[in-house]
Amino acid sequence: MWAASQKNVVGKGNDVKREQCFIAGNWVSNGEWVSVDNPATGAIIGRIPSLGRPETRKAIEASAQAMQDWAARPANARAVILQRIASLMEQRSDALAALLTEEQGKPLAEARGEIAYAASFFQWFGEEAKRAYGEVIPGHMADKRLFVLKQPVGVVAAITPWNFPAAMITRKLAPALAAGCGMVLKPSELTPFTALAIAGIADEAGVPKGLFNVVTGDAAEIGAEFLENPAVRKISFTGSTAVGRLLMQGAASSIKKLSLELGGNAPFIVFDDADLDAAVEGAIQSKYRNAGQTCVCANRFYIQSGIYDAFVEKMAAAVSRLRVGNGADPGTDIGPLIDERAVAKVKRHIDDAAGKGARIVLGGTGAPQGPRFFTPTLLRDVKPGMDVLREETFGPLAPLVKFDADADAIAMANDSEFGLAAYFYARDINRIWRAAEGIESGIIGINTGLISTEVAPFGGVKQSGIGREGSRHGLDEYLELKYLCLSVA
Repeated sequence: MWAASQKNVVGKGNDVKREQCFIAGNWVSNGEWVSVDNPATGAIIGRIPSLGRPETRKAIEASAQAMQDWAARPANARAVILQRIASLMEQRSDALAALLTEEQGKPLAEARGEIAYAASFFQWFGEEAKRAYGEVIPGHMADKRLFVLKQPVGVVAAITPWNFPAAMITRKLAPALAAGCGMVLKPSELTPFTALAIAGIADEAGVPKGLFNVVTGDAAEIGAEFLENPAVRKISFTGSTAVGRLLMQGAASSIKKLSLELGGNAPFIVFDDADLDAAVEGAIQSKYRNAGQTCVCANRFYIQSGIYDAFVEKMAAAVSRLRVGNGADPGTDIGPLIDERAVAKVKRHIDDAAGKGARIVLGGTGAPQGPRFFTPTLLRDVKPGMDVLREETFGPLAPLVKFDADADAIAMANDSEFGLAAYFYARDINRIWRAAEGIESGIIGINTGLISTEVAPFGGVKQSGIGREGSRHGLDEYLELKYLCLSVA
């Protein structure tokens, strides 16, 4: 522990913390453990079981068996349980937020926001469960009647990341349960306790024993069982593009259905007719939330030349007001990064850019709170070819690039293998439509830095993944179409 003067998040978080996995309706362990620490202090906050293929196989078998009854239930019966989960999460939001901050590091205000966002998926998909409509198709022959049914795809294996340990789970679990599927979840070993708390709440809400399982441990062993077990019909993954490629390759042998939400490198464009104060506010929201550790964070800032200096000045003033600290402390805006490797990547991007001519406006160094803290940083005079533009930083670093023509900004925005999120600020409606249609991205924020909601489809193009989460389209990811052709006399 390196920051003895800082507070640990304790108390309410312990009310929902569990240190066992949830398999076939039971809390289990195998005597082998992995320690979990608080990224703000380095203190060990608990341990989780280190499970492997046998336990994962048991979880899959339990899910397949429980799913038979669950899928046969009327949609409104499933909806009641999903909405009960949402209600329980809301009732325990303080405890869940404290636990989330303890293991992930983000400020408590952000953690509370994430718990509310996570619960919203159960509320939304509880309603959508009742709207998984099929079709009646006009027959192609006089004696034919054509129908389309929507049925659950089967057992889902889900793998979720550490940066949003509640929302990345519920965005998958809620539509899977709504569609009638079972699920086996492997959360990140860095932030497992939120996942286990959600499992406890789901059990209390009446989710059938065995339908939803949580396994922690060896990623290679658990992943191999997910890929090779024929009872798993779909894999849903949020994480790096590199791992997404491996999952696509592994799923090919059995043609499993895939949903992949992968890496991003979001551009943030400010055109010269933009409201600069609004653009700065949106930039702060998008870039520095969760210390820059979100897949839709603005990563590359393109500012039109006529307003470049004015934007740099306003942005620097806003960034200078951000407070770094333990997420449990009141007034903290930016918590720690998840580990030392994350800090090293931010430093590498700054060093590379500075070595190639960029200038540090603010920050650029570690923060005094501990080895995983980093000062919010602003770079100006950034040029193409610098690592910070080619790679996703995943930290509190904003590089500012100057551009002249609108077409140049759109071309630079599209100069990436990724296409998850993008943002731009402008007032002219013709310019807005040109940019919106020209930018290659699955999600675009126009005059806003906040884009995530359960009612809209979330997902990317190019190497940012396949499939969509949230909205009515998110339910379809867990359903298969069955065409019926009935011959009548």
